[in-house]
Amino acid sequence: MADDWSARQYLKFEDERTRPPRDLLAQVPLAAPRRVVDLGCGPGNSTELLIARYPQAEVIGLDSSPDMLRQARERLPGGTFVEGDLARWSPNERTDLLFANAVFQWVPDHPAVLRRLLGALPAGGVLAVQMPDNTDEPALALMREVAGSGPWSKVGSLASAAREDLPRPAEYYDLLRPFCARLDIWHIAYNHVMAGPQGIVEWFKGSALRPFLSPLDDDMRRAFLADYTACIAKAYPARFDGNVLLRFPRLFIVAVR
Repeated sequence: MADDWSARQYLKFEDERTRPPRDLLAQVPLAAPRRVVDLGCGPGNSTELLIARYPQAEVIGLDSSPDMLRQARERLPGGTFVEGDLARWSPNERTDLLFANAVFQWVPDHPAVLRRLLGALPAGGVLAVQMPDNTDEPALALMREVAGSGPWSKVGSLASAAREDLPRPAEYYDLLRPFCARLDIWHIAYNHVMAGPQGIVEWFKGSALRPFLSPLDDDMRRAFLADYTACIAKAYPARFDGNVLLRFPRLFIVAVR
């Protein structure tokens, strides 16, 4: 499996994946920002929301994935998209909004990066962040469980494939509040309707399963997915119509400098 993100896989659930950035954007208290940067813009679905909300602003999409940027440019041919690493990137001084949908959970030492980026904003600037907070959910726990069994368990990189738990809201508060005039932190738990256990597997093949599958050869990958799918079928029973519900908690932060 290629190391780059797959825009095609990610967009299989575009409607569901676009709900969180829409909910985050609804809480951004800016009427007319000059420059907006969509951090980890992915295939441009969140960038499209920002352009529609702020048509007068300069909106820039930033991502580290060439495939995601390719898809974003195809989706928004008039948009501006650049490749960059959030761990080292810094905003232009005229940037008023940093918007980050489901990206900082992948950034090493992301709390320190969030604090640095917030500090780089002008007075009144906004850092708006959404991250999955689902490492305790069965779908994520079963990735770790399956990774620890079977022949792939000897693949060294699987030991570090799982995402770390997010810090608690109180920790984000203590970290960011000294640098801002206003700070809102909240959770939303979505219940996504999936077409059976395979639907859940397809969802996570576009995100959290990637680090588990990338180091495996084709045979191991098929076997891993078969075991994981069987476990998902037990953990997420079918509803009356054959669909299953994927509970997906997410953490939201809006910090006003």
